[in-house]
Amino acid sequence: MISVKEALKIVAENAFIPNISEIPLLKSLGKILAENIVADRDFPPFDRVAMDGIAINQKAESFQIEATQYAGETQKSLQNSENCMEVMTGAVLPLGCDTVIRYEDVDIQEVDGVKIAKITIPLNEISEGQNIHRKGIDRKAGDVLLQKGLKISPPEIAVMASVGKATVKVEMPPRVAVISTGDELVEITENPLPYQIRMSNSYLLSAALEMVGVRANLFHLTDDKALLFSKLKEILSNHDVILLSGGVSAGKKDFVPEILTDLGVKKLFHKVAQKPGKPFWFGKNDEGKTVFALPGNPVSTFLCFCKYFLERKNEVVVLDKDVFFKPDLTYFVPVKTYFQDGKLMATPFEGSGSADFANLTDCDGFVELPAENQVFKKGEVFEFVRFRF
Repeated sequence: MISVKEALKIVAENAFIPNISEIPLLKSLGKILAENIVADRDFPPFDRVAMDGIAINQKAESFQIEATQYAGETQKSLQNSENCMEVMTGAVLPLGCDTVIRYEDVDIQEVDGVKIAKITIPLNEISEGQNIHRKGIDRKAGDVLLQKGLKISPPEIAVMASVGKATVKVEMPPRVAVISTGDELVEITENPLPYQIRMSNSYLLSAALEMVGVRANLFHLTDDKALLFSKLKEILSNHDVILLSGGVSAGKKDFVPEILTDLGVKKLFHKVAQKPGKPFWFGKNDEGKTVFALPGNPVSTFLCFCKYFLERKNEVVVLDKDVFFKPDLTYFVPVKTYFQDGKLMATPFEGSGSADFANLTDCDGFVELPAENQVFKKGEVFEFVRFRF
């Protein structure tokens, strides 16, 4: 049996290596970027007018309007420094101008066919360079705008469009199989007999995968050794990652570890010093395909999935009441979180064990209590594994 820290290290070192594909920009939403995106020119690429109004090059009370600079037009030049130009938001700042005054602060009148713009605010409220989005102030040509490895969302789509990326290289999601094992399971459309239950773990895992942009194929396998062997062989050949729940403990029909070994999946660990989820099995074959064989109890299944399969940012919470746990195991307790005085607080919901998955509907994640302690005091800070966002 290994520690949680050791298990995490092994999983990270043997993670599935995704294939890279170049796809149309709009198809990349939700996927992982596989290349750096570099600015092909300055952001913005010219001194950009930020407000509709007039552009000037000195402070005075009134100006004759020479012309209008529209967005999308070639840059114009102010011919007389005593004059001004009307300018529209998004236009290039005309040559000879260094300040833009918005229409709200100007009164424009026409006298003998000549348009005159009179400033209606005190001159000391006008500063040189105001209402101008300066060339290159956001990013310079050659700057890395987006680092590979990030998840693509609408703002990233906009940035890539702005540099002309009609196609983009992304990590393609793995082909994932979610397998539930057990003779006691029936489909959710069936009426279970008194000794049966409807499948839930496979739907739990499939839904969690959907939330991170991965679609899975669902399977149910009964506890028949020959059937398990043939079906797992077929599933392994058609998928990159297997998430399997049940059949990994010490029961007389827990055939999964033996069969996976027979199918050429090398065991990298079996059993982790934690509760729930102690029987967790993890392995990899020579083709680089990984198998997460998770305990069948729903809370154990979900905890192992969240802790070892998902990559989450590190978070901490503050316990709002004492917790006692005697076994020398890392203890993951479902908790409800809330903010108080700027701190993320956690209320433990210990429930009735790892089969009490209804308990999870009241919770936001698991607080991770280290194995070396038995008493965890109110006010102490511990790591947090979030599953609700």
